[in-house]
Amino acid sequence: MSSAPIALHHRLEPEDRARANFYAVLGALFADAPDAALLRAIGASGLLEDAEAGALPLAWNRLVSACRVMDPEAARQEHTDLFVGTGRAEVNLHGSHWRSGFMMEKPLVELRRELAALGLARKPESAQVEDHVSALFETMRLLIEGDATRPPADVRVQKNFFETHIASWVFDLCNALRRCPLANYYRPVAEFAELFMALERDSFAIE
Repeated sequence: MSSAPIALHHRLEPEDRARANFYAVLGALFADAPDAALLRAIGASGLLEDAEAGALPLAWNRLVSACRVMDPEAARQEHTDLFVGTGRAEVNLHGSHWRSGFMMEKPLVELRRELAALGLARKPESAQVEDHVSALFETMRLLIEGDATRPPADVRVQKNFFETHIASWVFDLCNALRRCPLANYYRPVAEFAELFMALERDSFAIE
């Protein structure tokens, strides 16, 4: 008789569960173009009824609505045009680019050192460099949520990682994406990301 691994489920407060879910959605949208299944999944999310109470719920509703009407092939082409291109990407998604002006520079070395200290490393099959915004969002999700092998990280660890490796440049990225004339579907993605990042920044500031 074989035994299956036991999955550990960590109790999270509703706000932390929502944070982890938002990081997961944004990580997936920046890692690659959303396929039909991901567009359906986000589009099936209920609209937030308290959207009138703040900019973030309203931005989420716009993103959900965009997913409901977006064609997967058009999303694929837009992702390529914005983030891949035939030479230099229209919008660079790597932290080292925004923090130092060059790829594979000191910020990436520092990030890899901190990831190692946290017991984290890039998966061998991953094509993303560690300072790609999708990888950083996935790291934040893991720090908030934990997994079968590790509990959620202390909020001080989350704060340090966010402030050191994300907050210093992510707003420049979102602004560049919102202003890029090639952005269509990714404009509401950028708008939601920017507002969510602002909420994270302000929440950590009062810790």
